[in-house]
Amino acid sequence: QGLERTEHEGFGGGNTAWEEEKLSKYQHSETRLLEVLEGVCAPSDFTCHQLLERSEEHVEQWWFHERQQHPDFFQWLCVDRLMLCCPPGTYGPDCRSCAGGPRQPCSGNGRCDGDGTRRGTGLCVCSPGYGGPFCAECGDGYYEASRNKSHLVCAECYQACGRCTGPEDSSCLRCKRGWVLHEHRCIDIDECGTEMAHCRANQYCVNTEGSYECRDCSTACIGCMGAGPARCKKCNKGYWRDGAKCLDVDECASAEEPVCTGVQEVCENTEGSYRCVCAQGHIRRDGQCVEDKPPDAPEKGFFDDVTDDEVVVLQQMFFGVMICALATLAAKGDMVFTAIFIGAVAAMAGYWLSDRSDRVLDGFMKGR
Repeated sequence: QGLERTEHEGFGGGNTAWEEEKLSKYQHSETRLLEVLEGVCAPSDFTCHQLLERSEEHVEQWWFHERQQHPDFFQWLCVDRLMLCCPPGTYGPDCRSCAGGPRQPCSGNGRCDGDGTRRGTGLCVCSPGYGGPFCAECGDGYYEASRNKSHLVCAECYQACGRCTGPEDSSCLRCKRGWVLHEHRCIDIDECGTEMAHCRANQYCVNTEGSYECRDCSTACIGCMGAGPARCKKCNKGYWRDGAKCLDVDECASAEEPVCTGVQEVCENTEGSYRCVCAQGHIRRDGQCVEDKPPDAPEKGFFDDVTDDEVVVLQQMFFGVMICALATLAAKGDMVFTAIFIGAVAAMAGYWLSDRSDRVLDGFMKGR
């Protein structure tokens, strides 16, 4: 493609005659070779770039010395020189012809294993609908819609036909598995009515187109002939037969004595059985049903229910008693207690004024 793309191009300057006189012909120039090589590999194809780099000397040799004698670059490099490829329609180390011949391998209806490489078996892998060693026949489930000397067209048979002469259900020659031929028509076999069906115990057979399915019986059954509790062969444990049906036994209502004997336990019926649960308002804890209430809270301390305001009152009462005691001692002329009394009064006044000022300032900031 690069050769075709650059076939009618030049150096790109304004004076082509001067360029070809000084630089030689563009058609055989290194400039054109570089432009061709730039488009050989996709930017992300690392393997291609590696191969091109390893083959650089061979490429230059063909371009400058071998091109006239060997115009097919692929044949000269990949097949003859590097011996990595084979011509189309051939395969293997010796490039032998594929099945069906190199001109039309596998009759054009498949691919040759190893085609164009030094590997493979050369055998045909036929396209869907075709068969035979050379893919020159219609495969199973297909018929010849048309044929000439070089081409064969195969079309699909009716779904039940293994071989046929046309697309209709009445043109069958052989049937697929699960069907039986009757007057050129394929009739579905009911495997469930024969010994052809193999289902496990406690399953029943359902016929399908060309096959069958095994489905599980109802939990009420031990063996069954179809779906539901009315098709049981025998009732399972925890069920009883009422006419054709196997119905659940209510163990909680039918027992003569209580089936759940634990304290605060009651019986709850389930499908085919029962279970013992705790009565309403109770939960199971350590295997026993106990009343559902929060655990006992720890005993409260003496001051646990005292509010912040009550704490302030108690503080004021304490300081009041202390001041009275100090005032009494100060009245007797004791200078030490007099000094303590004065300090306590000053501290109380400072505390009261500070607390009062905080409240006034807070009210002022809030617009009260």
